[in-house]
Amino acid sequence: MLQEIDTQTITLTTAASKAVNDILTERKLDGYALRVFVSGGGCCGTNFGMALDNNFRDVDTTFDSNGVKVVVDEISIDYLRGAKIDFVNDPERGAGFVVDSPSAKSHDHGEGDCACGGSCSCNN
Repeated sequence: MLQEIDTQTITLTTAASKAVNDILTERKLDGYALRVFVSGGGCCGTNFGMALDNNFRDVDTTFDSNGVKVVVDEISIDYLRGAKIDFVNDPERGAGFVVDSPSAKSHDHGEGDCACGGSCSCNN
């Protein structure tokens, strides 16, 4: 049985929940949830992925945030505690979801952007 939690680990903004619900309705995906997961990382931070999913496992954490069922696997949950997901429509960068997670630590190389291309090993 899925683990239900009372506290909102991840918060979806109104714009994000509307975007998810619009996609679910448009694609007729009854019974699906928003799965949020760690999709890798490197020295410059943690990358997150999202998918619409109806294949839930016993070790998944599931909860409701702003009217959307959210599912997180047992590894990703530690990186997503306190995260906020928003949907933005930026004229320059386009539309998409943005995850802001205080639990995901990034690596600071000092001045400028990361130039390692993910090849370094960071101990943060």
